[in-house]
Amino acid sequence: MNTEHYKQLLLAKQRELLDSIKRHENEARESRSAEVEDEIDRVISAEGQAANFQEATIEAQTLTLVEEALQRIENGTYGKSLESGEPIEPARLEAVPWAQYSLQEQEKLDRSATSAQELDSIS
Repeated sequence: MNTEHYKQLLLAKQRELLDSIKRHENEARESRSAEVEDEIDRVISAEGQAANFQEATIEAQTLTLVEEALQRIENGTYGKSLESGEPIEPARLEAVPWAQYSLQEQEKLDRSATSAQELDSIS
């Protein structure tokens, strides 16, 4: 496996995420409206701020996965499922270079998570 190719993809994604996280955090901090604002302005400002922080949080989670994938390249375990140790499909790694599981294993994990959420909502 050509890990150098995937390393370059991951490094590019890392830079993109870092830039985007910084931009969202700055936009969230700057989303305060004029000093004289009514209640609706404050609500809109708060919603914009919350949306920017939420987006930054999601991107930070993805950044963690990207950095873990870079570490797996260094460790020589990149491209192998964390679940089974079997190879992750090359097409999957092209689409999601930070993938931790094969497509079949990821689908199984997603179904389990969905089932658990459905059980929680019933309780």
